[in-house]
Amino acid sequence: MDDSPDKIGPDMTPKKSYSDRARSVIKACTTKDGLIGDYDYAFLFKPNLPFMRKTRRAAPFFGLNDHMPLLLALLLGFQHALSMLAGIITPPLILAGQGGVNLAPEDAQYLVSTSLIVCGILSSVQITRFHIYKSPYYIGTGLISVVGTSFTVIPVATGAFAQMYATGYCPLAEDGTKLPCPKGYGALIATGTLCALLEIGLSFTKPTLLKRVFPPLVTGPTVALIGISLIESGFKNWAGGSGSCFNRPDTPGFTLCPSDSAPHALPWGSAEFIGLGFSVFVTIILCERFGSPIMKSCAVVLGLLVGCIIAGATGYFSSAGINAAPAASFIWVRTFPLSIYGPIVLPLLAVYIVLMMEAIGDITATCDVSRLEVEGKLFDSRIQGGVLADGINGLLSGLLTITPLSTFAQNNGVIALTRCANRKAGYACCFFLLIMGIFSKFAAALVAIPSAVLGGMTTFLFAAVAVSGVRIISTVPFTRRNRFILTAALALGFGATLVPNWFAYVFTYNGNNNAKRGFFNAIVLVCETGFALTAFTAIFLNLVLQEEVEDEVVDEVMDGKNTVNRADEEADREEWARIERGRLHDGEDVEAGNEKKI
Repeated sequence: MDDSPDKIGPDMTPKKSYSDRARSVIKACTTKDGLIGDYDYAFLFKPNLPFMRKTRRAAPFFGLNDHMPLLLALLLGFQHALSMLAGIITPPLILAGQGGVNLAPEDAQYLVSTSLIVCGILSSVQITRFHIYKSPYYIGTGLISVVGTSFTVIPVATGAFAQMYATGYCPLAEDGTKLPCPKGYGALIATGTLCALLEIGLSFTKPTLLKRVFPPLVTGPTVALIGISLIESGFKNWAGGSGSCFNRPDTPGFTLCPSDSAPHALPWGSAEFIGLGFSVFVTIILCERFGSPIMKSCAVVLGLLVGCIIAGATGYFSSAGINAAPAASFIWVRTFPLSIYGPIVLPLLAVYIVLMMEAIGDITATCDVSRLEVEGKLFDSRIQGGVLADGINGLLSGLLTITPLSTFAQNNGVIALTRCANRKAGYACCFFLLIMGIFSKFAAALVAIPSAVLGGMTTFLFAAVAVSGVRIISTVPFTRRNRFILTAALALGFGATLVPNWFAYVFTYNGNNNAKRGFFNAIVLVCETGFALTAFTAIFLNLVLQEEVEDEVVDEVMDGKNTVNRADEEADREEWARIERGRLHDGEDVEAGNEKKI
């Protein structure tokens, strides 16, 4: 396990000169070994069909600092970028759409482009790993720890936007239709930038302390509730959209989805919408069953592509937005008025706690699949650097007009599948994300995707988030104390998710004190956000409830060595031996009797 480049102490090895580095670059670009190497490229593209012979030869593993051909680095980097694409574009599309602040199409295109650009730039920070001068601290992990726009912020943001429209912070038309609210989006990213300071501060504490305060017993149900709450928006889009056309209203202009003037508009829940989303979902399953390694890691994107082809062939696409989009885009081409929105401070603090624990889990998994140590000083240093970079990325993303970012987990699957943990592939991934973001026609095409196609894809992604939470919960020993904490936390979380307005009428204050009203709104928003309620409840109970004696006994009994069945094994073996001896003795008596008769 080669962790040599990232030492805790000073590096005494001689540094390469600029001429040596230039010669390495020239060699990589001009020789066959540097460009192509001897890698079996067919391995990445060979499908898993029933009639094809299965190969048992594994592809070579490329470690963190191994020599790697340039073409292979670009190819695997593009694979990483494709595996991230769906996750990166989903939050800006949802938050800028009718379920969010209902921004204009050109604003939504800008947010998608900027998300790709910012994720490419800030992923390189995690991959590079910078040492903070005259300190034991780092920024970044030095691994293929890529970042993308976080799903965790979506339930908080959608709840906050609904509250903004209800309180008059965001404008409504005379008929109650939501009007574009860039002010609300600016409030979200500015408040997120402020709350990112929490994760930055927590990154300087010991990882062991963080794991004690935020164990899997806390993060597991929280992550599961995030995925469960998001599936609702995915299903609404699958059936046609989550905006004004939801539930087939009588409002003129929105009786059809996405609007009456849209191409091939249909009522919400029409069979055509269901079938369109189902084509995406089925394609993802087929890619997993029969696809090659590169297809499996890009199954969600391929499902989206198939859905877009079907939608384009049946007239669901409008090319107006694509034709009107500029050729290129970059950060700050469009800006939003920044302000602090008090009611979402507490929910966003919960978001950053979840992002921090996700980062710790993802970095641990990345070390594992990269064949690096998952304990010791160097590993703790990677955790510290990764969490600090995650917090800094959250702070910078708001200043770059993007919602908070998180360390992506799906790239660990790409590393395990392709057996490549080399940083060159990570840098190639960042390069492709930048290219995708700069050419804004690509973002315009993504914004034009019909809601039903997007819903089929996002439903799968959001369910994957929920399954990740379940997997984390499965690592927790099910003692009586832990079951009680899970029950209490999930009871409130599930209730708030299923009945989101259950706390809306608790406070009846109608005065002119804006600070007091904002404080009440913050409490309401936390209590109506299922995962935040679950997180705070689990943290409190985990700190208050102590381990009981019978819990320890249960752990000892269930550890696989001292179970009740194993406790009786010795007696069972002795009893079985007596039975066997009895049978043998009876057999000898019968044989002796037969001899006497003869």
